[in-house]
Amino acid sequence: MNSRQMYEMIKERLETHPHWTFHFDAKQDTMRIEDRRTKKGVTISLPGVIAKWHEQKDEAVREIIYYVEETLKTMEETATLSGNERNIYPVIRSTSFPTETKEGVPLLHDDHTAETRIYYALDLGKTYRLIDEQMMEKEAWNRERVKEIARFNVRSLPAPVKEDRVADNVFYFVNTNDGYDASRILNDAFLAEMHTRIEGTMALAVPHQDVLIIADLRNEIGYDVLAQMTMSFFAGGRVPITALSFLYENGKLEPIFILGKKRRT
Repeated sequence: MNSRQMYEMIKERLETHPHWTFHFDAKQDTMRIEDRRTKKGVTISLPGVIAKWHEQKDEAVREIIYYVEETLKTMEETATLSGNERNIYPVIRSTSFPTETKEGVPLLHDDHTAETRIYYALDLGKTYRLIDEQMMEKEAWNRERVKEIARFNVRSLPAPVKEDRVADNVFYFVNTNDGYDASRILNDAFLAEMHTRIEGTMALAVPHQDVLIIADLRNEIGYDVLAQMTMSFFAGGRVPITALSFLYENGKLEPIFILGKKRRT
């Protein structure tokens, strides 16, 4: 299964929607589905879908079809910030993610690390909409109000962790599939609490939006395991973020490159 074949498979199942257009970008390995009436749409990273297809077959395709249909359906509706304060959250994306909509409207965003950027989303139930300057101007909201509410809401999310041990190293996973697992990296109190459990070096990874990995690295093997694990999650994620990991020191994140049994900052 290659990207062109996956594009054709998804397109075939969505062509029942007469107002939707489809575009395949071979260079970026992406597929763009857009509603010609609203001029809005979604872009899918095809390698991630293919990786899931090899494991789940048709279930992976049904999942992406559902995601696209719900997202474009929601875009037809009017989303408002006022009255939906509890549904505003920060989301983590890679620094290659666009900073404006297809219509050229700037998206509200902040720098995070050299590999990641923070955007802000209005949760709409089955999907969400990234908040842009046009939305804020329409309702007379300012940037700081959105950010303050979003940070408060992400701190309120539960952060259950699952634990795994490999060669004396401990790995913790937050994987609730609520769309904001990676966003929990912004919960400083949660990270500080996890740091009290760490006996070795604390590292984190957000390979895609639906997982946060926290590692207690106690030997060289741990670095290799974290690198392989992060790359695997990155390749299989519906919304990939970064295959790099981060060292957590003094409340700050520093991207690290892990090559074999050597580590470079």
